[in-house]
Amino acid sequence: MANLLFFFLISVSQFLYATSNKSPEPFVVYLGSINSNKDENSYTLQASHLQMLSNIIPSYEEKERVSLIHYSYSNTFKGFSAMLTEEKANLQLHTTRSWDFIESELGLGSLKFHQRFPKDVIIGLVDTGIWPESPSFADAGMGEIPSRWKGVCMEGIDFKKSDCNKKLIGARYYGNQPSSIHLPSNGTKTTPQGSPRDDVGHGTHTASTAAGAMVLNASYYGLAHGAAKGGSPSSRLAMYKACSIGGCAGSAVLKAIDDAVSDGVDIISISIGMSSMFQSDFLSDPIAIGAFHANQKGVLVVCSGGNDGPDPYTVINAAPWILTVAASSIDRSFQSSIVLGNGNVIKGIGINFSNLTHSASYPLVFGGHAAAQGTPASEASNCYPGSLDSRKTKGKIIVCVDNDPTVTRKIKKLVAQDAQTKGLILIDEVEKGVAFDSGSYPFSEVGDKAGVQILKYINSTKNPVATILPTVDVNGYKPAPIVAYFSSRGPGGLTEGILKPDVMAPGVSILAAAIPSNEIGAVPDGKKPSNFAIKSGTSMACPHVTGAAAFIRSSHPRWSPSIIRSALMTTVQGANANLHDTGAGEISPMKALRPGLVYETTTEDYLYFLCYYGYKEQVISAMAGTKFSCPKNSSPELISNLNYPSISVARIDGTKNTVSVTRTVTNVGPGNSTYSVTVEAPSGFIVRVSPEKLAFSKRWMKASYQVSFDVKGASKGYGFGSLTWSDGAHIVRSGFAVNVL
Repeated sequence: MANLLFFFLISVSQFLYATSNKSPEPFVVYLGSINSNKDENSYTLQASHLQMLSNIIPSYEEKERVSLIHYSYSNTFKGFSAMLTEEKANLQLHTTRSWDFIESELGLGSLKFHQRFPKDVIIGLVDTGIWPESPSFADAGMGEIPSRWKGVCMEGIDFKKSDCNKKLIGARYYGNQPSSIHLPSNGTKTTPQGSPRDDVGHGTHTASTAAGAMVLNASYYGLAHGAAKGGSPSSRLAMYKACSIGGCAGSAVLKAIDDAVSDGVDIISISIGMSSMFQSDFLSDPIAIGAFHANQKGVLVVCSGGNDGPDPYTVINAAPWILTVAASSIDRSFQSSIVLGNGNVIKGIGINFSNLTHSASYPLVFGGHAAAQGTPASEASNCYPGSLDSRKTKGKIIVCVDNDPTVTRKIKKLVAQDAQTKGLILIDEVEKGVAFDSGSYPFSEVGDKAGVQILKYINSTKNPVATILPTVDVNGYKPAPIVAYFSSRGPGGLTEGILKPDVMAPGVSILAAAIPSNEIGAVPDGKKPSNFAIKSGTSMACPHVTGAAAFIRSSHPRWSPSIIRSALMTTVQGANANLHDTGAGEISPMKALRPGLVYETTTEDYLYFLCYYGYKEQVISAMAGTKFSCPKNSSPELISNLNYPSISVARIDGTKNTVSVTRTVTNVGPGNSTYSVTVEAPSGFIVRVSPEKLAFSKRWMKASYQVSFDVKGASKGYGFGSLTWSDGAHIVRSGFAVNVL
C-alpha cells in the first residue's frame, strides 16, 4: 500500500431501479496510471489488489477475496473492480448512476478518397454489441488484418469466431452488464452468460455509422434509399460490448477502454454517457478516467455530448481530453402529409407505413374533447395513459398536443392505439423536426402554426374528417444543418473554462445498419425485416466524427489525438452563433485533412488542467504515473489558458477587467508561410490579438499569440465570436465564448 499515491472506489450499480445496499454490486478501485519504471506484472498487480481488499474486508479468507475480484485493469491504468456491498465499500468518494442509452444513427464517407489513403485504422466502439450478419460489416476487398492487432473475437452463446472477419476484426463482451451478474450466496462467482452480439441495436448503428462498408440500394422500407456507408468504410472495427438494454456498468466500460487500447485500436468511439442530472466529477467518471489513459497512449476518444437539450449546462463527456460531439440536422426530411376534409394539405413530419390513401377520410377529434369520465381535458389533450374514452375515439384520427415532455411520443402513440383510433396527429413545435417512427400506425407531427390550423378546422366544422398519408422522403430540406433540439448544450457543468461541445455532426434521421426487427407493427405488411433503420441522437453524431477522425488518421498516421481534434475543430462550417449549442460548428472532413495550423494539447497540459481545476498533487501524480507538481498560483481562471482550439472565459467583470489568454499553434502546412488574423467579435467587445501575423519557416514550427478581451461596453452574459488565421490557402478558425458579469 505504501506505493499507492491515490485511490478511490466508484460504485457502478447498473440497474435502473433502486437496489438494496445489502446486495453486492461492482465497485471500481482506481489506482492511477501504470508506472512504466516498475516491474508490475499481472501477478504483482493481483497481489496488491488482494492486499487492498484485505484492508477493506479483513474477515474474508484469501480464496473468498479472489472470488470477489471481477476485473483487473493493467493495460493503460491500474485498478480492479470487486463485488462489494455498500457497507463494505466505505472508502467510496463518488457514486456513478445508471447509464442511459442515447439512441441514434448516421452515415458518411467518400470511398474514392479512402482508397487514396489505404493505411489501416482500427476503430474500437464501446457499446451494446454488434450484429455481424449485417451487410455493413462485409469485408469484401479488404486486405489482411494488421499485424499490430492484438485483440480477440470472443465466442458466446450466439456468436462464433467465424462471425469476425477482415472488417469486424475483434469483439469482446463483459459480464457485469445489467441483469447479467449472479453472485450466489456462497460467494463464488459464476461465469457470465452472453456474447458480443447486439440485442439492442445501438451498437450496430454506431459501428456502421463510423466505418460501415458500402451497401448499395440500402433503405428503410423504401425511405432514404441509396448507398449506405460509414464515415471511414476502409477502417477496421472492434466491438466492446459493455452495455445492454438496462444501461452500461462503469466497471465494464473501464475494462472495455483498457482492453481496446491494449488490443491496438487507434480511435475509441463511445456513444453513451450519464444523464446531465447525474454528472460525475472528472476523476469519478469511468469514461473520463479511461479516456485520459487512452489519450496518454495516443488513442483518440470521441464521445456523444448527450441528449438533454435544449437546456444549458447539460453537455456531458466534457473532459478536455475527450472530443465531445453535438448533433445537427441534415437536408432530408420525412414528410407525412395530413389531408383535411376542406381540401387543405398540411405537411407533417413522421415515419409511417400505413395503408391510408387520399380516397378515404376518417372522423377527426381533438383529444381534449374525448376525455374519459373523470379525466381532466388537459390530460386527454396530451394523450395521457388512461385519459381517452375509446367510445369517443374508435375509428377516428385523434389530435393531441405535447405540453408535458414526460409523456413521450411512443407512449402517446400506444395510448392512441389502445383507444382504437385510426391514427394520431401530434402538435409539438419542439420535436417536430425529428421524425418519429410509428411503424404501420398512421402518424404525423406538426408545429404550432399548423396545429392551430387543424384545431380551427375541427372547431368550425360539424363533421371534421382527415386522413394521414404514408411517409415520403424529401431532399433539399432547409435550413440545414442546424443543431438538433435534443442535443445537449454547454457551458459545461463542471467547468466553463473549456468550450463544450467541440463540434457538431449529423445526428437527425440518419440511415444505418440495424438488427432486423420482428416487433408487431414495426414491419410493413408484406415486407421482410429491414437491415437498416432511421434514428436520431448525439449517439450517431459521435460515430460520424469518429469516422471523420479515422479518415484523417489514415492520411496522417503520426498525428496525435489533439492534432486530429484541432484539425476537425478549426476547419468547420460554422458561424458565430451560440457556440454552446454547436461547438466550433459542423465538421468538414476534407478540409480537416489540410488544416494549416493546429493546436496541440499534451498530457502535461491536461495535468495542469487538473491542477487548475483544484485536484491535489497526490491525485494528479497518480493519474500521471509519476510525481507531478502543480504551479503555486493554480486557480480555475487559468483553465482558459489550456492550449485548446477554442477559447472560453468563464467570467469577466465588465466594469473594469480585461482578460488575456495565450495559445500556441503548430504549422502542419507548407514550410514557408505567413498567417494573418481577423477577428469577429460581438457588439461591445474589443478583442486584440498580438502579434497579428505569424511567420513559419518550416513544418512543425510553433508560434504563440495572445488574445485580450476588453468588455467594458458589452452586455452581460455570454458573447460569442471567433478569430481566424489565414495564409491565403488555409483558414484556421477558433471560436470564443466570454461571459460578462
